[in-house]
Amino acid sequence: MSTPQFWSTPLRYIRWASHEKPAIFYSLLIGSMGPVALVTLPPLRRALGDVDPEPIPMTYPRRMLNKD
Repeated sequence: MSTPQFWSTPLRYIRWASHEKPAIFYSLLIGSMGPVALVTLPPLRRALGDVDPEPIPMTYPRRMLNKD
């Protein structure tokens, strides 16, 4: 039994897939960048000086009215 083409020559298979099936290839490429961005972008943002915004208030501010 022979091994599948992907496991014997992965770079050659990736090059073939990018030419023959570009929609699948690029959707997998873009989809795999999501988890990588989840790990790398927050420290990079903080290193560049971006800070997290203040949390949104969970209650409506109450205005005090004087009944004089």
